[in-house]
Amino acid sequence: MPGGDLPTRRLGRTDLRITRVGFGAWAIGGAGYAYGWGRQDDGDSAAAIRYAVEHGVNWIDTAPVYGLGHSEQVVRAALAPYAAADRPYLFTKCGLTWDDTDRSRPPRAVGAPHQLRRGLEGSLRRLGVERIDLFQLHWPRAAGVPLAETWQTLLDLRREGKVRAVGLCSQNTAGLKAAATLGPPDAAQPPFSAIDREAAEGLLGWCAANEVGVLAASPMQCGLLTGAFTRDRVAALPTDDWRRGDGDFVGAALDRNLDLARRMGHVAHRRGRTLASVAVAWTLAWPGVTGAIVGARRPDQVRDWLSAATEPLDDDDLDEIAEAIERSGAGTGPTRPPADPPSSAVAPTSPGPALAEPTPVRPEPADGTLPVAADQPRGDLLAEPS
Repeated sequence: MPGGDLPTRRLGRTDLRITRVGFGAWAIGGAGYAYGWGRQDDGDSAAAIRYAVEHGVNWIDTAPVYGLGHSEQVVRAALAPYAAADRPYLFTKCGLTWDDTDRSRPPRAVGAPHQLRRGLEGSLRRLGVERIDLFQLHWPRAAGVPLAETWQTLLDLRREGKVRAVGLCSQNTAGLKAAATLGPPDAAQPPFSAIDREAAEGLLGWCAANEVGVLAASPMQCGLLTGAFTRDRVAALPTDDWRRGDGDFVGAALDRNLDLARRMGHVAHRRGRTLASVAVAWTLAWPGVTGAIVGARRPDQVRDWLSAATEPLDDDDLDEIAEAIERSGAGTGPTRPPADPPSSAVAPTSPGPALAEPTPVRPEPADGTLPVAADQPRGDLLAEPS
């Protein structure tokens, strides 16, 4: 396992100790599918991954639908030079698939046991490993398949030793509570940033009280909180970059988000840091957050956010960012971590009713939260790229 000076935290109840930042591998999936980020050089992707690993990052978060298998393949190639003991933990997902006859269509949710098991085998093959360290349900809604059946499959895979830990992406607190009646998740992956703050309204507290790890997805809000964007830059995004049509990148919401980025930039300037580092550090300041999933397409982008793991924000920083959020009007949710959070603010889950069908946290894209087609068909459509 890579060393380095990055602090670690235990992921939920597992024996995995993960660094406060992990490498997010959505963007390196490249172009050629519904939620691609435009053209991406695989050499740059591999260099970014290796830079992260060599500077202490000890986990990578990917998924089959990131590039329709390509992200997992790039991760495997990037890690090929490393001995097994020097490789990071690999986190991937299941429950979303695609039709290779039309790769432009949105991914589709699947949840039957044989579909999830087949998806796991595909990920193991593409990543070149015998076991996944964290296997997560990517999307909680598969037509015609009770969520209880889907979640039980992941618990079975953990019990069988095919995966070390299991988690849920894009779930709200009600969904996590429902899952816990069958078996507690080891991790939750909600979208969480200074723009998308809904997870702070209860999910983080519940996870902390129930020893569920939290991996904050999209802490830089898909690039908006890096300082790299202006209205002109957004307008110039490639036509095959999914962000062109995302709600955070258009209209009045974009104006508010850019204003927040400008205001947070003052904190970064005062601290002699990048805005990316400050944005990620803001998510890590919240009690209950185990680590943040941070994307990068080149080594210099990794360098921009690495210090978030080692340089926490102080009270003055958090106060200034809270004021920036309020003045900009960007996003929704609490604006500041509690100064002294009570240790028992949320009661642990007790046995409850049978697993219900919860509403996802957010239907729009965020790292790890791809929307799916509304006309979800029945049947096994688990096509894979060659």
